[in-house]
Amino acid sequence: MPSLNKKSTMSDKELLEKFRPASEAETVNDIAELGEEEKIRLRQSGVDLESSNRVGTFLQTNCGVTKCDCGIQGVELLPITEAIKKYDGLEEYRWKLVDPDKDEFTREAAKNLDNGYFIRALPGEKVVYPLQACLYIRSDDVAQRVHNIVVAEEGSELHIITGCATHPGLTSGLHIGVSEFYIRKGAKLIFTMVHNWGEEVYVRPRTGIRVEEDGVFLSNYVSLKGVKSVQAFPTATLAGRNATARFNSVIVAPEGADIDTGSRVILEAPDTKAEIISRTISYGGRVLARGHLVGKATGVKAHLECQGLMLAERGIIHAIPELEAHVADVEMSHEAAVGRIAKEEIEYLMARGLDEEEATSTIVRGFLNVKIDGLPKELDDEIQKAVAECQQGM
Repeated sequence: MPSLNKKSTMSDKELLEKFRPASEAETVNDIAELGEEEKIRLRQSGVDLESSNRVGTFLQTNCGVTKCDCGIQGVELLPITEAIKKYDGLEEYRWKLVDPDKDEFTREAAKNLDNGYFIRALPGEKVVYPLQACLYIRSDDVAQRVHNIVVAEEGSELHIITGCATHPGLTSGLHIGVSEFYIRKGAKLIFTMVHNWGEEVYVRPRTGIRVEEDGVFLSNYVSLKGVKSVQAFPTATLAGRNATARFNSVIVAPEGADIDTGSRVILEAPDTKAEIISRTISYGGRVLARGHLVGKATGVKAHLECQGLMLAERGIIHAIPELEAHVADVEMSHEAAVGRIAKEEIEYLMARGLDEEEATSTIVRGFLNVKIDGLPKELDDEIQKAVAECQQGM
């Protein structure tokens, strides 16, 4: 994937050499060692260590596991290193949806794994409250290399909130995250990821998803803070009849951010459905918003929507919607739009009693329209703060 950051000439290999392994950094053995400022930071990332509305918690600090517990017998939660030992290498799941030789970052994660999580909902298990996982970088200039595997067994339902964050005083780091999701027949997985990184942090997720017959995968991605560089392009394969995948993303790119992200859904089985919805705001940052729908079977229905809002003179939003049909009997559509807030919209609201700033705020809030069940109040507050910052970019 090409980068929009023309100022950077650092190769992937040089980027890996820039940061020290997470194993060389100090870890945290108990959440009691975390300061109040850190706990607030984690809550802003969707992870509340003191909430009773979570069925389980996984917290990895640098390379060590600080907390790993689950109060539901029908859900298995383990550090990936323990799951590998328990299940003879996890050969059924590990590196089946993501190629370990895909690039320098997957090779690094395969060779020098720090940790990650293994989550499995047992057949028929319906979990009302979400399980939370946090991948936390606490030390400067650290490369964190994780591999996550999530399995929703037949007929199960699970909601996971993952908060990826850095220490409030940290600016520089590298996060490599390999994730593989398996949604079995009739299962449903809602996966919400919140990024809350430092301004000089590089993020390299590599993700594969497989959805079987009547299965549902819903992905919510929220990134509202400054980050140096993100490259993410999860690919979901709908392998069973009537499978569904939906990707929703909300990205705010401040000046200096270089975000290359999007989603691909391969509709491989008949009567499958997919939707990719992207909302992007740039107030100085560069964003490449991708969407790719591939129809390979009859009766598939898919829609792609990319909306971008420019709130500064500088910055780039580049939307790339792609539709690819391999058979005649498909229904696939897309729409994309990038621009500023229309003057007429501002004037319309001002004519109804709002001043210009209030009118702008109302429009931007409506554009973001982020309402995700299970997120704490602090994250909602953070979204509103990001909206206010966007207005200053105008």
